[in-house]
Amino acid sequence: MQSTATLAAALPAMQPEDPGARLMLFAMRQMGMHGIHDACAAHAFVVAFGKNFRRPLVLLRALMTEMATVSQRPIPIAPWCCPRMTRAEETLLAVLARAGSNPEAAHLLLRDLCGVRDCASLAFTAGAVARAFADQGLPLDLTGA
Repeated sequence: MQSTATLAAALPAMQPEDPGARLMLFAMRQMGMHGIHDACAAHAFVVAFGKNFRRPLVLLRALMTEMATVSQRPIPIAPWCCPRMTRAEETLLAVLARAGSNPEAAHLLLRDLCGVRDCASLAFTAGAVARAFADQGLPLDLTGA
């Protein structure tokens, strides 16, 4: 029973149903595990966005690089195939969903996630990623999650 409780604490949330959020989660996990130039993540963006895949992909690479530079604490991620999410993944998806409509809340969540006092540039990059997804027809909507 204790191992089940430990697993539930490590992976408290289910993956979102939203296709944009699922693509984002997959790409973050792949890049987090294998580096920002992961071919599987790039291929997923080509399939999802077609010939307009570059802008969202490059912006996500910038976000992942900046987050690795800015963060003062580790950001746990689950394997790509895991149907549940870590608290950090859930928070990052919430940041991306709020970045356009409520940038102050997104910045506050990022500060808590990264353990820093100010990460305005990271919040700006998150907003750019969210806008790129929305512009390509996959807005990051977590209302059903």
